[in-house]
Amino acid sequence: MSDFDRNYAATRPGYRADQVAIDAGLRAYMIRVYNYMASGVALTGAVAWLTYSAAVQEVGGRLVLTPFGQAIYGGPAALILLFGTLGLVFFLSFRIGRLQPSTALALFLAYAGLLGLMLSSIFLSYTGASITRTFFISAASFGALSLYGYSTQRDLSPIGSFLVMGLFGLILAMLVNLFLKSSGLEFAISVIGVLIFAGLTAWDTQRIKEMYSAADDGTVIGRKAVMGALALYLDFINLFLFLLRFMGDRR
Repeated sequence: MSDFDRNYAATRPGYRADQVAIDAGLRAYMIRVYNYMASGVALTGAVAWLTYSAAVQEVGGRLVLTPFGQAIYGGPAALILLFGTLGLVFFLSFRIGRLQPSTALALFLAYAGLLGLMLSSIFLSYTGASITRTFFISAASFGALSLYGYSTQRDLSPIGSFLVMGLFGLILAMLVNLFLKSSGLEFAISVIGVLIFAGLTAWDTQRIKEMYSAADDGTVIGRKAVMGALALYLDFINLFLFLLRFMGDRR
């Protein structure tokens, strides 16, 4: 059978060249997705640290909020940031088909920067060393899960559908626990959150890979790359935050 396959391929001189071109295009597309995603994560981290540095000062061995910190972490500014980031990510998701790739990328980076402002508050709750440690563990886990999603021959779509339903349940449980303030439910939410976003990382990677088509022009490929980067960015950020609940050393 292997001899037959080689002979059959040999009768199609353009077959191997076409396949090589498709593979090269797919690699370039996925590298673009990961580069955009990594840029978003780096921007979020840089903005979070710079915001924290400007929002907090040490007085007598204690952390005290500056006027800027009081404005960012409390009052209407916090609500504006929350609804602003939600609105931006929904706008990008629903309007991506009509945006130029450069505009979509700019909106994605703007979202990453705004989220960095919000996430700067984690430095108030956790030590810098534990945040750094959790980040690298999250990065290693994300890389392994994404590699599995890219290379596996198994169809992950049934698992993905289940994980999406689980995500809605997780959000509902988090809203309920805002009122209950149950430590047991908080622990369960953290465990389930890690499992859900670990699975979503693999599924999203496979889905993004399957979105690629050699027939797409540069504009369509650019839009798909931005949306793929946004999906993986959200998977990584949430995986990091849920892991931080386990591994972070509280101040």
